[in-house]
Amino acid sequence: MDIRLLTSEDAVSYRALRLRSLQENPEAFLVTYDSEVSKPIEDVQHKLQYSNSRFTLGAFDQDELVGMVTFIRESNVKTIHKGNIYAMYVSSEARGQKLGKALITELVQRARLFDGLEQIHLTVISNNSAAKQLYQSLGFIVYGFERNALKYEGQYWDEEFMVLDLTR
Repeated sequence: MDIRLLTSEDAVSYRALRLRSLQENPEAFLVTYDSEVSKPIEDVQHKLQYSNSRFTLGAFDQDELVGMVTFIRESNVKTIHKGNIYAMYVSSEARGQKLGKALITELVQRARLFDGLEQIHLTVISNNSAAKQLYQSLGFIVYGFERNALKYEGQYWDEEFMVLDLTR
């Protein structure tokens, strides 16, 4: 497995895996398949451009993208010490190989290079015990809970808020 920064050249592969993630695990993401499928590829290319406030990592099995995760740093002056993890996903056939741990570990290492970054936040569906266990094994702690945080097609999901303190 190879983990690297994704670029606009990875947009087609990223979009395919992103759409798959939204179909297979709609509860785990803020957006839906229907809201993403019609977006132009240029939007995806733009999202994959590295900046001083965001990046997306991809995990590859040979040349196939099988995992991904995005980091976005807060931009407001009072919250710039924080960043967020979004869109974490590993394809079902690549699970069980510690790929999620490798992606988050690489993300944290790269995020630590952002001057002044002190915290990395994420949310996780409360009943996703595998994801919670992964994040906790890497030092994230739960600091909050929201009942019925997400709702889609009449289904509700609770979320837990987790943080990694980079100052310790």
